[in-house]
Amino acid sequence: MSVSFPLARDFGLIPDGHLRPGALNALCDVPGVAVGHRTIRRDAIATGVTAILPHGGDLFREKVRAGVEVINGFGKSVGLIQVRELGTIETPLLLTNTFGVSACADRLIRRGIAANPAIGRATSTINPLVLECNDGAINDIQAFAVSGDDADAALAAARPGPVAQGALGAGTGMTAFGFKGGIGTASRRMALDGRTFTLGVLVLANFGVSGDLVLPDGRRPSPRAPGGEERGSVIVVMGTDLPLDDRQLTRVARRGAAGLARLGAFWGNGSGDIALCFSTADRVAHDPATPFAPVMRIAEPLIDLPFRAAAEATQEAVLNALCAAPPTPGRDGAFFPSLADWLRENPIHENLS
Repeated sequence: MSVSFPLARDFGLIPDGHLRPGALNALCDVPGVAVGHRTIRRDAIATGVTAILPHGGDLFREKVRAGVEVINGFGKSVGLIQVRELGTIETPLLLTNTFGVSACADRLIRRGIAANPAIGRATSTINPLVLECNDGAINDIQAFAVSGDDADAALAAARPGPVAQGALGAGTGMTAFGFKGGIGTASRRMALDGRTFTLGVLVLANFGVSGDLVLPDGRRPSPRAPGGEERGSVIVVMGTDLPLDDRQLTRVARRGAAGLARLGAFWGNGSGDIALCFSTADRVAHDPATPFAPVMRIAEPLIDLPFRAAAEATQEAVLNALCAAPPTPGRDGAFFPSLADWLRENPIHENLS
């Protein structure tokens, strides 16, 4: 299916790697995964919510295994502590701006209770999972524009098909490396034991110092703005149908940092950089049928395969976010150009020796 926004491969930016992308080159290449956006634009408001559903059932009753890596902890996400401790996800994932976290978390809790009235009474409470970046360079974040209804809209819009990318949903007001940033996604196929598995990545790209971006061909695009402190953030959400336990999923999530480093990121003091990886294989029942349950997981000597997939797909997902986002004015006279425009003005052949 064709898309209406440019992506990295349209400009010949193909990250060095050994693995091929899935059919959509997106997180939704993982069977059952759905993504939806709610974009909010009015006056000085440019923000939104992006929803990720690991499967279409009741996540509280059928949890997915997950691991999380806090690359640099300058962040205000909700729900990561329990994911790290128990190794499961039990709500959809919502991405939004820093001051929209509470509204999104509240709505996930209320939706969970509506579907499972025993929550907090006859059974455990529920762990809402909301991840954030600060979009204040473009959006009036103090307006608290994100509401629970916006969270509902993003969840209702979630579909398993192609993923819209760039300046929409949670990425509406984000910036990266001095350019307009936002939502980006990519995927990699993995062949193992006669079967094909997929690892997909979706990023909320809001990080990187102006002038530090490194393209796969070695060029360093300049957004024509001076560099400054690294005070942004990036959220990396990975999903896979490869069976992995929660410890292995944490190890795979950690490799998202390799993809970020290839782009020129160094995770500054004020940067909130979070990577999370879930597996749709081997779901975990809220009410186990037996005292013991088997766990399916990849043999450890073979785990380099998803490690490589995580690094490659993360790098390309960020490049897609940058290419798909249009030039956008910011607050206080700032302006964030489009990487796609820079690439059109500086085609690869003009830079080859």
